[in-house]
Amino acid sequence: MKKRPAVAVFDVVETLFSLEPLGQRLQDAGLPAHALDAWYTRLIRDGMALDASGVYQPFRAVARAALEVLCAEHHLKRTDEQLDGILAGFAELPAFPDVKPAFQLLRDAKVRVVALTNGNAELTAKLLQRNGLAELVERVISIDEVKHWKPRREVYLHAAQVLKVRPEQLAMTAVHIWDIHGAARAGLTTAWVSRREKHMNRLLGPADVSGAALDEAAKKLLALPAA
Repeated sequence: MKKRPAVAVFDVVETLFSLEPLGQRLQDAGLPAHALDAWYTRLIRDGMALDASGVYQPFRAVARAALEVLCAEHHLKRTDEQLDGILAGFAELPAFPDVKPAFQLLRDAKVRVVALTNGNAELTAKLLQRNGLAELVERVISIDEVKHWKPRREVYLHAAQVLKVRPEQLAMTAVHIWDIHGAARAGLTTAWVSRREKHMNRLLGPADVSGAALDEAAKKLLALPAA
């Protein structure tokens, strides 16, 4: 049976921060409303595909390339400046309302809080600061440090090494079941939040705990037996 974690690690985009404001930027560029989900799904897929074939590219490069393809598919020709304007929206993402309560619950219980992102560490730190969360987060760990995309096990094991804890002392919280799957394969405790994906893929699950919101998942992690 899994034990109460010493460190709670959180995915960032769509787990802590909403992509919704980017939808308006895409629509302003002439793309349809559903383009946001298509773009983000594609960039994650492409990042994983590059990694699986032995090639590493950082989040921004993959996001930009996926955006170029998306625009071309909709017969839109956009300048570098226009593409950069859309990508700049990643610096302005709002936090979901359940983030701060979850962080506070964990910190009050003496559990360390860390962000583990497929994105850029500096940008993530600025998002945390912008949303009043920075003081609750001990550290941001980016895939740039290990040159692999989640859900590669190397990313989660790197986090454990950096934080100086055993993998089983880490709990990964995410709304993406592929992230949960990768963390579990690396030996982490897992907490899945069903805010985005309403049904767990049985081939990638189950998670050790789950909840409809981050604070609910945090309470369940804290309810696990002490190590």
